[in-house]
Amino acid sequence: MLLTLTLLLFCIRLSLGMTSIVMQSQPELWIETNYPQAPWENVTLWCKSPSQISSKFLLLKDKTQMTCIQPSYKTFQVSFSIGALTKSNTGLYRCCYWKETGWSEPSKVLELEAPGQLPKPILWIQSENSPLPGCNVNILCHGWLQDLVFMLFKEGYAEPVDYQVPTGTVAIFSISNMTPESEGVYICRTHILMLPTLWSEPSNPLKLIVAVADKLPKPSLSARPSTMFKLGKAITLQCRVPHLVLEFSLELEERATFQKFSLDGDFIIINVEGKGTGTYSYNYHIEAHPNIWSHRSEPLKLMGPAGLLIWNYILNEAIRLSLIVQLIALLLVVLWIRWKYRSLKIREAWLLGTAQGVTMLFIIMALLCCGLCNGVLTEETEIIMPTPKPELWAETNFPLAPWKNLTLWCRSPSGSTKEFVLLKDGTGWIATRPASEQVRAAFPLGALTQSHTGSYHCHSWEEMAVSEPSEALELVGTDILPKPVISASPPIRGRELQIRCKGWLAGMGFALYKEGLQEPVQQLGTVGREAFFTIQRMEDKDEGNYSCRTHTEKRPFKWSEPSEPLELVIKEMYPKPYFKTWASPMVTPGIRVTFNCSTPHEHMSFILYKDGSEIASSDKSWASPGASAAHFLIISVGFGDGGNYSCRYYDFSIWSEPSDSVELVVTEFYPKPTLLAQPGPVVLPGKNVTLQCQGAFQGMRFALLYEGTPVPLQFQSTSGNSADFLLHTIGTEDSGNYSCVYYETTMSNRGSYLSKPIMIWVTDIFPKPRLFAEPGSVVSMGQNVTLWCQGPVHGVGYILHKEREATSVQLWGSTSSDGAFPITNVSGASIGRYTCCYHPDWTSPIKIQPSNTLELIVTGLLPKPSLLAQLGPMVAPGENMTLRCQGELPDSTFVLLKEGSQEPLEQQRPSSYRADFWMPAVRGEDSGIYSCIYYLDSAPFAASNHSDFLEIWVTDKPPKPSLSAWPSTVFKLEKDITLQCRGPLPGVEFILEHDREEAPQQFSDDGDFVINNVEGKGIGNYSCSYRLQAYPDIWSEPSDPLELVGAAGPAAQECTVGNIVRSSLIVVVVVALGIVLAIEWRKWPRLRTRNSEADGRDQTIALEECNQEEPGTDSNSPSSISQATSVELPVPI
Repeated sequence: MLLTLTLLLFCIRLSLGMTSIVMQSQPELWIETNYPQAPWENVTLWCKSPSQISSKFLLLKDKTQMTCIQPSYKTFQVSFSIGALTKSNTGLYRCCYWKETGWSEPSKVLELEAPGQLPKPILWIQSENSPLPGCNVNILCHGWLQDLVFMLFKEGYAEPVDYQVPTGTVAIFSISNMTPESEGVYICRTHILMLPTLWSEPSNPLKLIVAVADKLPKPSLSARPSTMFKLGKAITLQCRVPHLVLEFSLELEERATFQKFSLDGDFIIINVEGKGTGTYSYNYHIEAHPNIWSHRSEPLKLMGPAGLLIWNYILNEAIRLSLIVQLIALLLVVLWIRWKYRSLKIREAWLLGTAQGVTMLFIIMALLCCGLCNGVLTEETEIIMPTPKPELWAETNFPLAPWKNLTLWCRSPSGSTKEFVLLKDGTGWIATRPASEQVRAAFPLGALTQSHTGSYHCHSWEEMAVSEPSEALELVGTDILPKPVISASPPIRGRELQIRCKGWLAGMGFALYKEGLQEPVQQLGTVGREAFFTIQRMEDKDEGNYSCRTHTEKRPFKWSEPSEPLELVIKEMYPKPYFKTWASPMVTPGIRVTFNCSTPHEHMSFILYKDGSEIASSDKSWASPGASAAHFLIISVGFGDGGNYSCRYYDFSIWSEPSDSVELVVTEFYPKPTLLAQPGPVVLPGKNVTLQCQGAFQGMRFALLYEGTPVPLQFQSTSGNSADFLLHTIGTEDSGNYSCVYYETTMSNRGSYLSKPIMIWVTDIFPKPRLFAEPGSVVSMGQNVTLWCQGPVHGVGYILHKEREATSVQLWGSTSSDGAFPITNVSGASIGRYTCCYHPDWTSPIKIQPSNTLELIVTGLLPKPSLLAQLGPMVAPGENMTLRCQGELPDSTFVLLKEGSQEPLEQQRPSSYRADFWMPAVRGEDSGIYSCIYYLDSAPFAASNHSDFLEIWVTDKPPKPSLSAWPSTVFKLEKDITLQCRGPLPGVEFILEHDREEAPQQFSDDGDFVINNVEGKGIGNYSCSYRLQAYPDIWSEPSDPLELVGAAGPAAQECTVGNIVRSSLIVVVVVALGIVLAIEWRKWPRLRTRNSEADGRDQTIALEECNQEEPGTDSNSPSSISQATSVELPVPI
């Protein structure tokens, strides 16, 4: 039977196959201690696997020392006791856990430094790519310990930019709406909540750089529940990116017209008539850059049952059902044979044993048939959820001496707990089932010995999930009660305070001690497993260190060890909170404004004030219980929402100091002011400049803003309608755009529109302007053209100079940064060379420099030239190319032009009738449409007509085309497939190639090829390419191969391979079965003859004994028994 069981297990494994699940493998490492104010006094390291239970955990120190724990019961986490931190156990720690394939990757590195110091935190960003402008960024700081205050610092700032008090070991700092000002080097530090003077070492520096948004990062695409369509089921494609996305776009490669859009990234795909199968990819764009789309994701192929695959699925399911019925019947036969085996003689049993072996061969064959592949249509998913933390306590039947017989109990608040686990010092494990419907379990320890001392935790087990550990119960001696635990809420002057003492055992007395006093300050009788001591009114005299002890009910008392000390300190008033807005205080109507009021203290309530009046408080909709921050939200700002805002927090009757006020101004209510610079916008370094903001009303408050800074630089309240802002002794760092706003202070800070920004230049020379022409500097006779003199300096005039002309055209534009000089109906008098420069209206010692020189050329006055590429219009990148322009007149200047460029590329004055424009080491951007013109040296800028356009391609080969199949890549019965080959160039001829054909199969001008599957000849890999009709010798690269398959597809091919293997095994089993039956059939006549002769001899002996029997013989004589036996002897069949 052992061999039979082994075969059964092997066949079941062969039938079910193997499933691998890929999960995150990096474990989590953290510190726990029972000395919150001095964690180095007793350090315990915990290692937790992320998603699966394990039988072994490994702790690494400095890559050389290793500690391995093998718990007797698989779990998610184990503890490594370090004890008091000394120089010998300082170093770098990591942990791993054992998987089926080996050890996992190590956890993050924990650095334990000298005693008296907190562990050094680590800092990282929650993104694989550099953050994009306008996106939100999360910076994570891991502090290794709980109940720490996390501070985030930025290089160049003395005060922290943010701080948090998370409930776990990791703090998440969010930076919203990334801008270049957010760039910099960040670090984080931690300190104990009750000891703000004890700081950790700074974390590793993190440099935050805003990515250039030329292309967004490539997203990821996944399918749920799988990439294989099931009958009547849909598939959800999930697009996920670490940014706030404006819109997702999904495309199907096999159908050029298919495109779907989604806001949440989920696309539901159905497989009606097989149209859902194919290769999908998607891209996205974000709100900050709506015109920039990301790279496309990696393609994801969806497959499904079609045609023969459906029938294969139905047939296999029918075969499975019938074979399961046969398997159950055969198992019943085996059981019946085993039952009959015990009541038969050896020869008959041998025959039944042979029948049992034959039956087992049938079972093996049935299991192999059940293992036939059905097209990979099943999928298993494992979900592991955490369970609630259990409660641990102790019970005894010796109230006066509990240590004589102690039992630990563990109870879970969850009703679905299956099992409980007890942990002692991180190594000893005992497991038991719940003892009753109350979902609890008992762990009897008996009489306490020295081996029982230690710290105990318990876990509850639900299916495949293990809970967090319970509170630690510490047994410190063989005749001492368990050590209690003391705790209390923060003390408040004049308020009642309750101190909790948990003693683990019921029926014990409790005593509260204060440091410096011999006698207990309070005592309580038997009140259960825990007691609450009350201080009616907290005063300064009540401050100090408290501890508690438990004792037996009757005298003489047996006492426990004192609990860890609890320090009670009264604080008169909490420090002022940190108050800020997530946006600039100058806001426009309708936008969303959030005020953030935060404090390191936990479980606080918050109040928001506007102009000194309470307008809102923190409730469950604004701040969760236990939160240390409140977010006050104005969803859509109106003109009545402006004002001075501040906040405070409180806990019962203790209030904090008021925060710094934030002035919120709602703009766009009054007309915009004007901003002028005196003496001008260009200032020498070290000089003063005055920015005058001129409003429309009197008695307003003015604010000066600098681009890139959310807070205004200066404020001024005046009785008039203007304010002067003095920038004293400015330097180059003060260069930038300035604007101003004015607002009233009596009616909710309603403000004006922002003024037009003015650019202040701190330099000793005017920046050089730029002169260009629109639509271009080469124009036809009679066409209109505009010459633009453009520079960064505002509020100045521009002068346009034409060569060989004494007069200049001036355009004054104090409110415009551009100088436009229109020229209508261009004629021969308009051609020539032009320059421009600034013309400030104030006296300034700053130098003025002219712009670039622009040559205005008029075409259509001479015959057109010819333009050709000597080596052809296609050239490889990095190669040299020569374009030859051939004219008809000597002594000419030739000009090379490119479509899309406003200025000529190059000019030449050759001695002959032609010019060769040499372009060395061309690149992809040199591709384009070129032309050339020429003009006589005696009549400059009166040019010929354009030559014929010449298109140049800089590439090794023409761009690769794309090949897709419609309606799908799977042939259906008597249906054709159209292959669509598409390229980027017009005027080409396409060719289709098949991997089963040596010569090209088809040619097409439109790129469509109809493929049929007569006798299976259409199946295979296809690719296409094209050539330019003007250059038939230049072929493009072939497209990516596209595979056309039969109705079953690749899934059925993979399925067929597995079925062939299993079918071969079935044939082997059937042949072996036939051989066994043949051997048995040949043995049957001899066995029958041997049995007949033996039965004849037995009958003859019985008859002789009957004949010798005397009359009156007792019925119990041996002869009578022999006679009875001979009569009942069975006849063999």
